[in-house]
Amino acid sequence: MNIEIQNRIRTRAVELFEKVQGYRHHLHAHPELSYKEYNTMQFVADRLNELGIDHTVGIGDTGVVGIIRGDHHTANQNCIALRADLDALPIQEENEVEYKSTVDGVMHACGHDVHTSVLLGAAEILHELRNLLPHPVKLIFQPGEEKNPGGASYMIRDGALKNPSVSKIFALHVFPDMPTGKVGFKEGIYMASCDEVYLTIHGKGGHGATPHQCIDPILIGANILTQLQQVVSRQCDPKIPCVLSFGHFEALGATNVIPSTAHLKGTFRTMNEAWRAEAHELIRRTATHIAQAAGGAVDVIIDIGYPY
Repeated sequence: MNIEIQNRIRTRAVELFEKVQGYRHHLHAHPELSYKEYNTMQFVADRLNELGIDHTVGIGDTGVVGIIRGDHHTANQNCIALRADLDALPIQEENEVEYKSTVDGVMHACGHDVHTSVLLGAAEILHELRNLLPHPVKLIFQPGEEKNPGGASYMIRDGALKNPSVSKIFALHVFPDMPTGKVGFKEGIYMASCDEVYLTIHGKGGHGATPHQCIDPILIGANILTQLQQVVSRQCDPKIPCVLSFGHFEALGATNVIPSTAHLKGTFRTMNEAWRAEAHELIRRTATHIAQAAGGAVDVIIDIGYPY
């Protein structure tokens, strides 16, 4: 890319800042959960219509695919793709800002409102420069990034990477610790796999004054939770990036009632596929043996996410 084009892109990016910021504020105020991004899909489609960019809605159910072609591009020429995600998270927003979420219990807490807005801004600039681009550019607005198996799989199923075929695809993710104006990148793997871990512990409920007559699923769950941390700290090669974190531990008893079941939900992430498979087995085996040793049982579900 020559200096003249680079300068034009920089100039237009500055000029479009407030417009793109407005997109972000609108999307932030109107978040939608994974695979329910119908209004978000329509918002993207409306913006592409305003720009005169050819596009198709409903790819992967609630995704959008646009294509930017110059006069010199052929119909079958391989293209470069730019991708952004659309969905929000089931989180209650507590920020007090003008563009605060208007949807109870749903919030753009992972930056997808920014990603979508940035891609719309890039689309406008690239469409203006389409006759100077060496390749067509495909715009992929993906639903369901937050929910396995991931909206990318459904978009691929629906042909998002075909007609024309995609030779390279680029995406980004905002990062609050990164200074404004800086971009982080590296050779090789940059982001980890992401699997969801669900444990349902089965015990025997009863009165808190007679624990000897119960099989306490809370105690079993606590022991499982503690022991599973050693899967990472003692069984994973220290050179392999890896994390196993649990953010949900639920047992619906009372002050004097031991419940019959408890639930753990967590995330397992790594950058090594061989270790990933081994760790899945260790998680299952560790949880099962601890539950059995206490006279209980456990159901282990590992919902495999990216990559798969």
